Amino acid sequence: MTPTFCIFFRLSLSLLSISLCRGQMETGYPPYDRQIDSTFFRLKEDLEKVKEESSREKIALAHLELGEFYRQTGVYSEAVDQYNKAIEFVDSKANDTLYALLNNSIGKVHLSLNKFKLAKQFFNEGLQSSNNLGYIQGQAVSKGLIGSCYEKQGEYLQALDYQKESLALFAKLENDNGIATVNENIGSIYEDLGRYDLAYEYFAKSYGYLKDKGTHEEANVLNNLGDIYRKQGDYNQSIDYTQKALLVADRIHDNHQLESAHKDLSKAFALIGDYKEAHRYLMEAEKYNQAWLQAHNTNQLNVLQTIYETNKKEAEIQLLKEQNKVNRANQNLLWVALFALAAILTILYSYVGRKRKAKLKLQEYRQRTLKAELEKKEYEEKNLQREIKLKTAALSRYSLHLSQKNKILLDLSNTLRNIASRKNMDSSVKIKDLAKEIDFNLQQEHEWDEFMNFFKEIHPDFIKKLSSLSESNLSPAEMRLGMLLRLNLTSKEIASILRVTPDSVRVARYRLRKKLPIDQKEELVNFMVEL
Repeated sequence: MTPTFCIFFRLSLSLLSISLCRGQMETGYPPYDRQIDSTFFRLKEDLEKVKEESSREKIALAHLELGEFYRQTGVYSEAVDQYNKAIEFVDSKANDTLYALLNNSIGKVHLSLNKFKLAKQFFNEGLQSSNNLGYIQGQAVSKGLIGSCYEKQGEYLQALDYQKESLALFAKLENDNGIATVNENIGSIYEDLGRYDLAYEYFAKSYGYLKDKGTHEEANVLNNLGDIYRKQGDYNQSIDYTQKALLVADRIHDNHQLESAHKDLSKAFALIGDYKEAHRYLMEAEKYNQAWLQAHNTNQLNVLQTIYETNKKEAEIQLLKEQNKVNRANQNLLWVALFALAAILTILYSYVGRKRKAKLKLQEYRQRTLKAELEKKEYEEKNLQREIKLKTAALSRYSLHLSQKNKILLDLSNTLRNIASRKNMDSSVKIKDLAKEIDFNLQQEHEWDEFMNFFKEIHPDFIKKLSSLSESNLSPAEMRLGMLLRLNLTSKEIASILRVTPDSVRVARYRLRKKLPIDQKEELVNFMVEL
């Protein structure tokens, strides 16, 4: 496919899009070629051929042609699918007008389904692409289609703006078909607005380009002129133009235009009082309407049936190909498997033997490791127990030492006071000073600090647990009492250490017990030991 032919093909598609736009929007589905099967198979065959050539542009064009076929036969889902496949082979940023044409084609599908918002999105995308490329004909087509959307939505002023911009672009290109179609579109808008004089003017301009062409467009514009004369009360002229439309439609076998012409003639004869002729034309209109619907439904059914059968055959062919591939693969695989099986068995036997030996070695190593770890932990536990015993014994000895020291100092202090009370002795002043110094030493707390550090090493969590169990804060004296109880010392030993009487210790134990959650039957010493 040469570049010149591609350009010609695209221009032809553009003209076809504009010329069919008005007819499709009014008729819904234009009748298509009766040779549905042959057309479909030709397009499918062309698509398969260009796929083998691997030309992205040719593949896109083939998908576009097939999409146009589906759209004109009313199979919209397949049409959109083909358009989207074509877009996959088109670079929207490249200097390629095909992207604009495809967006316009997708938009026309949505326009036929009255999805105006979605249709305008695609038409605007086509317009933007045409603007970027300076593609005037694409701009004219997109503007005309956007105008048709606004007309269908009843937004006539915006519709007129876009149609007139489209008309100016076609006039610049001297494109007669485009000028004729847009003039007819503008005339239709003015007709909807009730501006019959302007509607007639634009219809007449359109007819000037289409006269004696013997086309669907000529029959359509003649019908429109007949409508304008009828709405203005000139029934003779209305009948004359409508009969001309009837003759053109009959020559080209356009059932839809034949239906429209007969319906318009029925309206005109009814307005002049000839109800017999009005009824006759109305019956003819219904006959052609049924014929058109039957032809359309038959064409669409043929297309769907052909698509179904083609897809079914392609699926069957593909399935056979895949089965053949599978069969050949299975045969090859069988031979490979036979050779591989012996090798695998040999390798597996050797591998299992080595793996068994390795597993046994690993188990032996793990057992030795576990045994060494167990011995290490036993040794560490013994050392820890021995250390705890040593520290506990040291703590007990320290406590006893503290108790004995305090007792000795207390006795010495009392003795010195007695000596000082004797009047005959001259050393009273010195002895009093000595007593004061001893009393001062008894009041020092550094030994308690050493005791506290020693205790924390052996029982690190005791103080925190004891504090958390009491709802009220424990005093330092109560904490000391708790620690001494934890060492399982008697009240007498505790009294000696704290330099208080045993009765004071019992009172302190009672107060401490009230602050702790202890059962009445449980001993305070047992509670402290288990804490």
